[in-house]
Amino acid sequence: MSAPWLGDACSLVDAFRAGELSPAEAVEAVIESAEADPYNAICHIDADGAREAASSADVSKPFGGVPFAVKELEMVEGWPYAYGTKLLEGTTGHYTMVHVERIRELGGAIPVVQTTSSELGLVGYTSTIVHGTTSNPWDTSRTPGGSSGGTAAAVSGGLVPIGTGTDGGGSIRIPAAYTGLVGFKTSFRRIPFAPFAQMEPLTSTVGCLSRSVRDTARWLDVANGAHPRDPFSLPRVEGFEAGLGSYELAGLRVAVLPDFGGAVVHPDVIDVVEEAARELIAAAGLKRVDVDFTLPDMGGAWIAPALPIMWAGVGAFWPEVRDMLTTEVAGALDLATNYDISMAAAIDPVRKQLNEAVATLFDDADIVLAATCPDDAFAAAGPSPTTVGDVDVDPFNAGRLTMGMNITGLPAISVPAGLSPDGLPIGMQIVGMRHTDGLLLDLAALLERVRPWPLVAPAAR
Repeated sequence: MSAPWLGDACSLVDAFRAGELSPAEAVEAVIESAEADPYNAICHIDADGAREAASSADVSKPFGGVPFAVKELEMVEGWPYAYGTKLLEGTTGHYTMVHVERIRELGGAIPVVQTTSSELGLVGYTSTIVHGTTSNPWDTSRTPGGSSGGTAAAVSGGLVPIGTGTDGGGSIRIPAAYTGLVGFKTSFRRIPFAPFAQMEPLTSTVGCLSRSVRDTARWLDVANGAHPRDPFSLPRVEGFEAGLGSYELAGLRVAVLPDFGGAVVHPDVIDVVEEAARELIAAAGLKRVDVDFTLPDMGGAWIAPALPIMWAGVGAFWPEVRDMLTTEVAGALDLATNYDISMAAAIDPVRKQLNEAVATLFDDADIVLAATCPDDAFAAAGPSPTTVGDVDVDPFNAGRLTMGMNITGLPAISVPAGLSPDGLPIGMQIVGMRHTDGLLLDLAALLERVRPWPLVAPAAR
């Protein structure tokens, strides 16, 4: 095998079981490609560990023998743990996240590479002092997004079939949209965030970036379920992959809101999302409904609860470490120095308003279709855009389509909707009320059938 598998992970398992390929061959191909990584998506290769695991892989397991990537924000025992920042360069992981452990042990997949993240997972593109700039396989002058940009670039670029991501404000969905992948932010803590579960700001979830809906459904089958070290983790649900194609979709009410109640979205993105929405509505027999929907400004409500956590880790060294941090993270720490009880008090009412707004929305609709990102992928080294077309926007606009689902805990899956006039992927989110994860996967799988997308970027084929 001279190149890594360019199909989805499920088809790779089928190839193993049919004797067409061995896990050892698949792992070796990933190692070779990672060593030649043209996107700066890989920050560590565990060649010895992967080869040893491949020699005894159990291909009867759901992902038996499949090589996978782990985002650097998820700790793996014995692997580097820089967390995207120069501050932690040289740190080594002393435990393995439950998410990764389940995919490895229950799923049978083989962790081979670690992928780059934005610094501390806080920025919507992947360019850091510790690792440099990660590029998008669809156009290497552009970003694959963030914070799971390294995984997105590695999977879309053909280096590895599937990989982990984390999503605290869009960090799975934004990279998926920019690189033509599937990215699912499940209902809050459908998959445990453990050990040392994040207690505040209660926005972060974990999952995967994949080439197909069935890969994501199978991943969820393996990884979901409560864990004692995450008090917010949800009880186990069976049958996400088996449930694809089984939902009664006809007659469900759908609201098409490309701007999701507040973002400035490029007209070209709106056109692609509207076209994909029409095809999905027709194929599923959905009933389109008009709703009047606006959201309170979410930017402050999203970033403010994270400031005390940042300060707990860095405050003792501030401002001496400013030159070791990217501009956005340093700016956030400047905000943290002014964080006080009045700022904290202002957040709760906004979060309540947001929750009430989406609850009212889902009184009138069962499903929402929205854009994932306001525009094409922007420059690989950033900064986040200050304009969309010829309209000036604030720094939060790039995440305004996604962060609301993190604050409220709603599930949202980003799927490829089509291409922009520049030939770059455009993502569409399918959003539902909490605990409708299986329904969203079913709708995504239907769109995949009626509007199929390329599994990898053109450069990887």
